[in-house]
Amino acid sequence: MVRYIMTTLTDIYRYPVKSLSPERLEQTELRPGEGLAYDRHFALALGSAAISGNTTEWLPKNNFLVLLRHEKLAGLETSFEDETNTLTILRRGKQVARGNLGMGIGRTMIEEFFSAFMGEQGRAKVGGQVKVVRAADGHSLEDQSKRSVSIINLATLRDIERVLGSPLDPLRFRGNLYIDSGQPWQEFAWLGQDISIGGVTLRIGERTGRCGATHVNPATAERDINLLKALQQGFSHTDCGVFADVTSGGDISVGDPVSIP
Repeated sequence: MVRYIMTTLTDIYRYPVKSLSPERLEQTELRPGEGLAYDRHFALALGSAAISGNTTEWLPKNNFLVLLRHEKLAGLETSFEDETNTLTILRRGKQVARGNLGMGIGRTMIEEFFSAFMGEQGRAKVGGQVKVVRAADGHSLEDQSKRSVSIINLATLRDIERVLGSPLDPLRFRGNLYIDSGQPWQEFAWLGQDISIGGVTLRIGERTGRCGATHVNPATAERDINLLKALQQGFSHTDCGVFADVTSGGDISVGDPVSIP
């Protein structure tokens, strides 16, 4: 028999535009077979990407502006309004662009901003004009093709900090749900098992492999830590967090009880 322990959901985050800043939510709805609403729903496609129109099915991340290669994206603050599909971009607290991503003129304003923001060298690297694209129905523009929810265990982050000898911003890992099991790396033992958050059930699917995007400090937009090297040297792998599939949906809120194996 599997025994369960209780903890709480500490944070909920979504990323309306792939690789731009997160939005912290107090509550959200999770639906079976889906991730968070509007999570990675939009992305900034490279001018060289073979995308026709402003919607696309899932594509690998090398088609988009991503922190792995474009760390200066972390220097922007963004907010997104669901009702109007409006994205607002700030730099050092000052609004620098705003546009409705559901309308041509709004997308154009955002596209022109990012094409200019990347600079001449950046435009050469991205293959011309940046394009705002939306995920087609049933899809998301996450790094993996399967829609899921990413979970980070704060106890694991503390263990990584121990190895690094310095604090880590949990947002480096761009997770959706943050919990604290009290035991580092415990989440890897949950694979294939169910956890519950409030009245929602999730099946833990696989470990989350990490890339160089975690080297970027979300507060400074600088590559200040070789986290992959630290993980490999300290733990003989480069994983952190797990992916989960929503099997029984409903609303979840920060502070909800979490039942874990």
